[in-house]
Amino acid sequence: MQQQQQHHHAATTAASNGQQNGSTQAEGAEGDGAQAQNGVSEEECVSPKLNTVQQDMVRLIGQHLVELGLRKSADLLMSESGCRLDHPAAARFRHCVMEGEWAKADAALNELRTMLDDTNSLKEMRFLLLEQKYLELLEGGQAMEALTCLRSQVTPLQHNMERVHQLSSLMFMSNPEDLRTAARWSGKGKESRKQLMDRLQHFLPPSIMLPPHRLETLILQAVEQQKTQCAYHNSYTDSQVLGSGGSLLTDHSCPRNAFPGTTIQVLSDHCDEVWIARFSPDGFKLATGSKDSTVIIWEVDPETLTVTRRFTLDGHSYGVVYLAWSPDSTKLIVCLQEEAAELMVWDTERGEQICKVSNSPDDSLTCAAWHKDSRRFVCGGMRGQFYQCDLNGQILDSWEGVRVQCLAIQNDGKTVLASDTHHRIRGYHFDEVQDHNIIQEDHSIMSFTLDLTGNYALLNVANQGVHLWDLRNRTLVRKFRGLTQGHYTIHSCFGGEYQNFIASGSEDNKVYIWHHKRELPVVTLSGHTRTVNCVTWNPVYPSMIASVSDDATVRIWGPAPQYRGNSSTRTQNGTSSASNDPQSVG
Repeated sequence: MQQQQQHHHAATTAASNGQQNGSTQAEGAEGDGAQAQNGVSEEECVSPKLNTVQQDMVRLIGQHLVELGLRKSADLLMSESGCRLDHPAAARFRHCVMEGEWAKADAALNELRTMLDDTNSLKEMRFLLLEQKYLELLEGGQAMEALTCLRSQVTPLQHNMERVHQLSSLMFMSNPEDLRTAARWSGKGKESRKQLMDRLQHFLPPSIMLPPHRLETLILQAVEQQKTQCAYHNSYTDSQVLGSGGSLLTDHSCPRNAFPGTTIQVLSDHCDEVWIARFSPDGFKLATGSKDSTVIIWEVDPETLTVTRRFTLDGHSYGVVYLAWSPDSTKLIVCLQEEAAELMVWDTERGEQICKVSNSPDDSLTCAAWHKDSRRFVCGGMRGQFYQCDLNGQILDSWEGVRVQCLAIQNDGKTVLASDTHHRIRGYHFDEVQDHNIIQEDHSIMSFTLDLTGNYALLNVANQGVHLWDLRNRTLVRKFRGLTQGHYTIHSCFGGEYQNFIASGSEDNKVYIWHHKRELPVVTLSGHTRTVNCVTWNPVYPSMIASVSDDATVRIWGPAPQYRGNSSTRTQNGTSSASNDPQSVG
């Protein structure tokens, strides 16, 4: 079959060349005159002998020129190179589809049937043609013609009958807008026919007709591959998606200084060790919790990548060990040290307490996670309490005897993940009262977090460091190297535009950042003077990172000044001490 196609390809190429060389005499004379004036001999005008790859390149360029509307340039390129953009029958087929000449399009399709790689494709292609015809008739108010098309042409194909039933239900729609919405169709015209042609092209071998937008697809694939090799790629803007400086003329490479590795602010508002920090899901607020029993809510300026103190939440009986933002960014759960018997939920818009959860003086609620509705949450602790609660502070459900170290809720809204004292993460269904094992480690899981897809979990494991797990396949993907992790609780995070990066604090006073496909850090940030307990990456503004430490400071990290928004200067504020010491990226 392949040999037949190659033979057919050679024959049709020769025929096409004959057609192209058989242009009008006027065109030929004009070309000869131009060649003579430029001192080009007839021998030099002979089409070059191109190998297969070179012919493919010419065809790709020609297709791209046509897509840009440069048809004359494409025709000249094909003529001069001796190549053929599409098989003549395929070209006729395209023309008929774009002009809405459905009978002629079907006839051209019959010419192409012997060239299809899969003969079963013919029925699908014919169905797509008739579907377009039917919808255009309906939109044009030709109900009887549409009904005839449906009954005598579409239905006899006995193909995709589910879609046929959907099409038949459209007969009673008199409003064109309703018709287009129900049919998931853009309406009669050039755009919908172009979309149809793109679908039809996928069934034709590339020797007959190139796949749609093939050159652009290949280039974007190459750029994507370059981005995966770029250690600092952290943006999808045009200037970063392409090469350096936003051009395809150079390989993609993100400048090192554009990556968040410079200290923008050092905040010294807490008066004791800072244990936890979390950006709100909307990216506009940062919450930090400290051993001094306070939580500070900071407001984020996305232009300067700085924060300003908004208000302080106090009245907690012990140091703050964990914070959990509600998905709607309006509420915050504050968990305290193990000695505390309660947790508190705050309204972060008004700075007011919503409720307090306290079931028994012996309780210990040191971690929590929100449901998607921002109205219910789960909480637990190392003394065996594991509750599901509402915003009235009422305990709705409980799970007895589970010593919980960290919690998260998967995207299905039902499965609660909990790490426990048996070095594992288990899934719990409160509604069905079922649980199952998901991850087993050899050492204690001090903390963990999920990525946005809910498919991956990032674990901080005692004496081991940071581990990345695939939850679907329940396999360990990667162990990240470099940091120092003992038995202290350190919180890591996913970050970056596509969550391609992993960041964690360390007991050696540094912040480590890895690309998720690399074991060794791509960036090491220095500046803190004691253990870095938590790193949080802004989920909306990927150039902004916050870290907190036993040195009682919060550090805001970002790119070098020239890569920050529209301003290269930092806004000073009276409530925090801003540092002017840019840290080098290691």
